[in-house]
Amino acid sequence: MADPCPSPSPARPREAPRRDGIGERLSRMIRIPTVSAERETRGAQPFEDFVALLAELYPRAHRELELERITDLGLLYRWPGASDAAPVVLMAHFDVVPADETDGWTHPPFDGRIVDGWVHGRGALDDKGPLLVVLEAVEDLLASGFRPLRDVYLSFGGNEETYGHAAAAIARALHDRGVEPWLVIDEGGAVVDAPLPFVSGRAAMIGVGEKGVATFRLTAQGDGGHASAPHGPTAVARVARAVARLGAGTFRARTPVAISRMLRVLSERANGPASLLLRALAALRPVTARAFAAAGGEPAALVRTTIAATVQDGGSAANVLPARASATLNVRILPGETVDGTLRRIRRRVADGGVTVEVLEGSDPSPESPIDGPQFAAIAAASLAAYPDALPAPYIMMQASDARHFHRFWPAVYRFAPLEMSAAQRAGIHGVDERVEISSLERGRDFHVALLSSLSPATSA
Repeated sequence: MADPCPSPSPARPREAPRRDGIGERLSRMIRIPTVSAERETRGAQPFEDFVALLAELYPRAHRELELERITDLGLLYRWPGASDAAPVVLMAHFDVVPADETDGWTHPPFDGRIVDGWVHGRGALDDKGPLLVVLEAVEDLLASGFRPLRDVYLSFGGNEETYGHAAAAIARALHDRGVEPWLVIDEGGAVVDAPLPFVSGRAAMIGVGEKGVATFRLTAQGDGGHASAPHGPTAVARVARAVARLGAGTFRARTPVAISRMLRVLSERANGPASLLLRALAALRPVTARAFAAAGGEPAALVRTTIAATVQDGGSAANVLPARASATLNVRILPGETVDGTLRRIRRRVADGGVTVEVLEGSDPSPESPIDGPQFAAIAAASLAAYPDALPAPYIMMQASDARHFHRFWPAVYRFAPLEMSAAQRAGIHGVDERVEISSLERGRDFHVALLSSLSPATSA
């Protein structure tokens, strides 16, 4: 059987000398608190300041690319190509999640401090660092006299962390104009160490799809009154019982095709029995589903829809029976399932007519993008140009990204932030001590230079 994901050759990037000061430019981005969840309190000025900063830091790009504002938080740049070949879209977002200095940050989250070759602060990895390396590549390529053979769009949203309405509007605008991208790349995967137990070396994990995300609310009504004389199940008890019924086994474990291919690719970096085991798991998807589900944690999340109760509400005093109680569920939906099907399954598991289940918001999972085609090969080749020792491998992204708004229109949508991210760094995303190494930013810039300079109309044949 032929390898379904053959190893590509590294792309040959165009000579485009780097500008000095890449770390300082990211530092300046971090200092602007573009916290989308706090926009009502902070106001719109930080977001406008960020847009102005981009024009200052990347003057060539802002002279030579066409910039369109789509909604107040969407930036769409167009770099005209030399042909009418289908374009490439490079995505990122410039909003960040909240950060509180009192949570234990080593360096204040919005200071953008540079210490020992690292840039520290909220957004270093999610997602100002990935946005920066796109613009670094474009600026440097423009300085070298390069013109792409196909149009290149840069799609930057300012509210990804609060659903991504800007990216959704950009995707809709391109679709309505008849634009059909050949390739779309957003944040998601990264260059990681030891991607699986018994697998040595580094891998460039390229997301070929992402789980759906939905917010559900369970609500129970009960008879209020004094807590000294409870009668029957209270509203709090009913909600608690409903949550308890929604355990890990609520949804059947199933192995997506991309996970099987990931195992097959990574088996190349495993030794002896581990290599044989990974190849066997790649071929036996039902066995993989059971094994990963039993392992729990991230392995289990790769093969089943997950449910996490995140908010519980009800009651006003210690001695008062509440008349109403609720719980909020964050659900990540495996590709192949839907929000509606998930809702029906949760209702069946709760099995309590006194508990209502409603969808507050939800997006279906993205389909899996092709792994065997030229688009995946182009990303893999560019990653090898920047990180020659990192084996490109497909995977399914468990988090949500703006890419899902593009994936509902076009098939070749991938998720890869070309930066090195250790386990500790990944824990800092939405956590404390988010940081990125300056050398990794330089390699991320090299990835995009290699990608853009390697693409031509012939690539889509």
